[in-house]
Amino acid sequence: MKILRKTVIITMITGLCLSLFGCTKKEKNLEQSLPELMRALYQGAGINEDEIMFLEDIEVTDETLSYYLGVDKLDYKEALASESMVGSLAHSIVLVRMNEGADIEAAKKEIKEKVDPRKWICVEVEDSNVIVDSYGDVIVLIMNNEYAKDLQDSFQKLGE
Repeated sequence: MKILRKTVIITMITGLCLSLFGCTKKEKNLEQSLPELMRALYQGAGINEDEIMFLEDIEVTDETLSYYLGVDKLDYKEALASESMVGSLAHSIVLVRMNEGADIEAAKKEIKEKVDPRKWICVEVEDSNVIVDSYGDVIVLIMNNEYAKDLQDSFQKLGE
């Protein structure tokens, strides 16, 4: 009887472990360069970049982190922003490749809390259209009133 009970318990524990760890989806890192990811992001959302006037890719540095992401420090490897060079258009996408071992969830939370969707002089992005998401080691910040959800969907498909 004891042997049967131990066998049942071991079988149940093994089954539970397999169901928890054997079926989880592990997101791989996105291998493309940040400029390649940015182009694919727009294309996947069906957005012609010319529709958003005068877009420019800008390297984000330690000195400009606060402007683009709202944070002063971040455990990141590289970052790239895509913004309209026309101040009256509220549009910003920032891709951030994090360092190995960085706390991505904590970074996303801090960015979401601190980023300024009113950083442009005459326009702003509604809070519901400020999206912070991640895939593997890449965080994306999307601020756009018209295309936010389409861009987020496109971002999540980059790893497929």
